[in-house]
Amino acid sequence: MASRRARSRVLLFTSGPWEGGAGADTQLAASVASCMPDRDFLWFSRWPRHGPRGTRGDGGVPLVSRDGAPHFPERLQAALAGSVLARRTDLVHAILTIGGTYPLFSRLRRGLLGGGPVIHTVPGVMDPGLLERARPLGGVTVALSEATAGQLRAAGFGDVRVIPPPLPVAGGAWPPPPRAPRGVLSPRHHDPAGGAREAIAAAAQAHRSGARFRLVLAMRGRPGQDEHALGRDLRVLAAREGLPGVEVLGHVPDMPGLLAATDVLLFTPRALGGKADVPFIVLEALATGRPVVLSDLPQFAALDPAGPRAPVADRVRTGELLSLLLQQPRRWEMLARCGRVTVEERFGPDRFRTEYERLYQESLA
Repeated sequence: MASRRARSRVLLFTSGPWEGGAGADTQLAASVASCMPDRDFLWFSRWPRHGPRGTRGDGGVPLVSRDGAPHFPERLQAALAGSVLARRTDLVHAILTIGGTYPLFSRLRRGLLGGGPVIHTVPGVMDPGLLERARPLGGVTVALSEATAGQLRAAGFGDVRVIPPPLPVAGGAWPPPPRAPRGVLSPRHHDPAGGAREAIAAAAQAHRSGARFRLVLAMRGRPGQDEHALGRDLRVLAAREGLPGVEVLGHVPDMPGLLAATDVLLFTPRALGGKADVPFIVLEALATGRPVVLSDLPQFAALDPAGPRAPVADRVRTGELLSLLLQQPRRWEMLARCGRVTVEERFGPDRFRTEYERLYQESLA
């Protein structure tokens, strides 16, 4: 291990504190910190503290936060704290989705992040139209998929690498539980393009074809949304579609436990809307040995052939794929094995560590 004096200091710049949310940016930042112990990392932590620390060590820089989510006050604190910390570290590793405020942030990059080396990892792009006004934050930009990398290059981001997100599978980190009793999980946000209504329509199509299962919608709200009313509307829609026994959940504290009680993951958004190109919940399902039915978004090509895909908003084809998995045990077992192998080979921690270690060395040279 490198001596303390020789260890480089790295600011993991996210839009808010690590605690309080399960966003792709903070999950990726935690993965970076855990896989490179020879670096001294700084990150944003929630104050007052609730629950366990966001990562190892003493590098947490407190941000005042009511619930840990990256609201405007948290984002403003992160920008102000980052402008100071960036000048006291050897490298800034920004892990930021390209959303509505990113174009302005990117134009103020030098004033906020200084003139030192910056790596920017892009979990996702909320709207491709934002790229017309966006600028790269540093010399190297990292995408999670080739689809987004192509968009970034076309927008003039220059050196864009692709490093898939990691999920530790080796050594039994995600042991596959026994097959569940016909549970179908559909996780998503309460967004117009999030796919909740499409999931209900597809599940109803599968139910009419003879498949029997319980659909669970694990919904996450956005600030200002009436989650109770939105959940009620989904239950009404399910009843109108003739789909019985639909359960609508809010925040799920034990997602691995819910996945273990699931037979198939149904993840069919019309657009990702800023979610990670390769959502962690999809990787977790595949690592658990749970087949996934996906919508045919270009970002999901990295999961072929583990995740069968249906055209976006095609309830008939999606329902057919779901029905086949539920009613054909051999197909289910084949895809369960294929999904686990795909995660082990493409999304394990070793490649992630190697690629980022190489990138850090280049940036610090």
